[in-house]
Amino acid sequence: MSETAALVLDGAGVVVARSEGAATLLECPPGQVCAPLLELLPAAGTDAGPAGHLMAVPGGGHEGRTGPRVPLLCRLVRLTTAHAPGAQWLGARWLVLLIPAETAVEAAARDAGRRRTGLSRAAATGIGASLDVTEMAGTLVNLLVPDFADLATVDIAEQVLAGDEPPHLDTSGDVRLRRTAAAQSPEISAEDLLAVGEALPPVTDSALMGPLMKGLPVLVPDVAVLHAELGVDPQSLPLFVPRGAHSSVAVPLYARGLILGCVTVWRSQLPFAFGEEDAALLLDVVSRAALGVDNARRFTREHRSAVALQRSLLPRSALDCAAAETVGVYQPAGGGMGVGGDWFDVIPLPSLRVAFVVGDVVGHGLDATAAMARLRTAVQTLADLDLDPGELLTHLDDLVLDLSGEEMAGASRSETAVLGATCLYAVYDPVTRKCAVATAGHPPPAVLSPGAEPVFVGMMPGPPLGVGAMPFEVTEFAVRPGSMLAFFTDGLVGSRGGDIGQGMERLRSALAGVDPDRTLGEISQSVFDSVLPREPSDDVALLLARTHALSPDQFAEWELEADLSLVAHARELVVGRLSEWQLDELAFVTELVVSELVTNAIRYAGGTVGLRLIRDRVLVCEVSDRSGTQPRLRRARETDEGGRGLFLVAQLTDRWGCRFTGTGKTIWTEQPIGVP
Repeated sequence: MSETAALVLDGAGVVVARSEGAATLLECPPGQVCAPLLELLPAAGTDAGPAGHLMAVPGGGHEGRTGPRVPLLCRLVRLTTAHAPGAQWLGARWLVLLIPAETAVEAAARDAGRRRTGLSRAAATGIGASLDVTEMAGTLVNLLVPDFADLATVDIAEQVLAGDEPPHLDTSGDVRLRRTAAAQSPEISAEDLLAVGEALPPVTDSALMGPLMKGLPVLVPDVAVLHAELGVDPQSLPLFVPRGAHSSVAVPLYARGLILGCVTVWRSQLPFAFGEEDAALLLDVVSRAALGVDNARRFTREHRSAVALQRSLLPRSALDCAAAETVGVYQPAGGGMGVGGDWFDVIPLPSLRVAFVVGDVVGHGLDATAAMARLRTAVQTLADLDLDPGELLTHLDDLVLDLSGEEMAGASRSETAVLGATCLYAVYDPVTRKCAVATAGHPPPAVLSPGAEPVFVGMMPGPPLGVGAMPFEVTEFAVRPGSMLAFFTDGLVGSRGGDIGQGMERLRSALAGVDPDRTLGEISQSVFDSVLPREPSDDVALLLARTHALSPDQFAEWELEADLSLVAHARELVVGRLSEWQLDELAFVTELVVSELVTNAIRYAGGTVGLRLIRDRVLVCEVSDRSGTQPRLRRARETDEGGRGLFLVAQLTDRWGCRFTGTGKTIWTEQPIGVP
């Protein structure tokens, strides 16, 4: 006797053809209606197919090998014209596969064993490869469906999704779950089931669900029991229980004493209910997943802390000053790399100038962030000295050498040693409309002038910081009013194994396509979308600056011969210009400052003296000479005849300072405008 037989029926249940084995299992000769199968045809409907249900044949069966009668099962397959060619099969609509129940049970047991073995192996290799909680949940449900279950869902505590710890089992805190992933067989309809991303409604405590909070699985061989004991109102029941399911297993995501969530599987198309072996296997798989989810949760927390620290160490994303409007954006690396050592900075300088800084410390994580913070602080300190860009990078290079030497000389090198860093420092002057820039192993900036194509500044690149004994050349270029400067780190134009030249060309094309009327924030996002991959392999810093220029009526400058008799003339020039600017209230202090500074320059420096006034939100007064001597503020004693001039200047102005130039030095002062 063949263990599997087949019959072909027409739409009325008449046998069109049958195999030899079918005659021994079911008395339905050809040409006659097969009454036992006719009862099953309406149940198949038009949706019957190869994956249809196994159904019991009423009155069918045969004597089993051990004596008792063995029930007969069948599966209906709807036929098409392609399945039944020829006149002898005319009218055929159904193929009925007959399977003795004992054969189906044995085959199902073997198949279930293979599925369990395959699932265990797949779980061992596929779970835990990601550090993203949501991605790991998706991997888990895809492993379970369709071989092990027809429907699988993963619900994770909201605290875990945010990287925090959920309440411990010995506390009274509620575990609020959110549907994180779900997968189902194509034949399953789960329209009413809770959608991914939605929060689970609260469920009252019950004896059925109690083991979950103890880290134990809950096996429900009959879903009818779940309907009765779940403790959910009938309207909300479809959110929890899919229609047509006949059995279920729920296993908590339990790791290190924490309930991180819950994994629930359902069967409806698979004919056999979940058993103890299935529950044990699922518990093993979910235990692996729970450790992975907890590791991903910890990574999420550390990554969030590192990103928060990195962003807190960067300046405000948007800044608007007299010299430029700026927007800076920082993007951490994707693929689990996390934050790194990229940074940008915008530092207002005296005389309405501004410094643009962008740099990169090799590496990722908190160590790179800490090293970046040390470098950024050093740059701000050196910028306060108003140094030339090349000189500033030289001092920064010496600092990196000292820091690295101290770390390497220790018994064990600290991970915060500043090794492999680059930096670019630029100073823009809105009066001269020129920008001076120097680089230490960093890509050059891009300049997008109004009505022109973007170009990269041609520079003599210096070595990375920490090399030492190498100069940093300064490049100066003119900047048209309204131009946009783009400073960036290599993460924007480089990729692993990629050509940085191709990346810079992509950036140039992205800048060429921007609308100059858009805000800098919109332009930076457009550049990121055009140049960066979805998950960049390195972190990225981008600083955009739209330059301003002072109009000629906002500044005045004169040159004076080294003659003390011209000090009075200098005072007259200043008072006259302040009167034109309607700043007469500042005339007395400014006249005193000019008199003191010009007198000192003529008396001690020699040569011509430069005098310049700049008006914007503050009034800047500058006196330049050819001396390289640094003036020092001191408090004169009662018996001293001099030494009080610079002290008076410091007391009467808002702030003052000195910077050295290629021809000497400039002493500057600032006074607020419109402030009593």
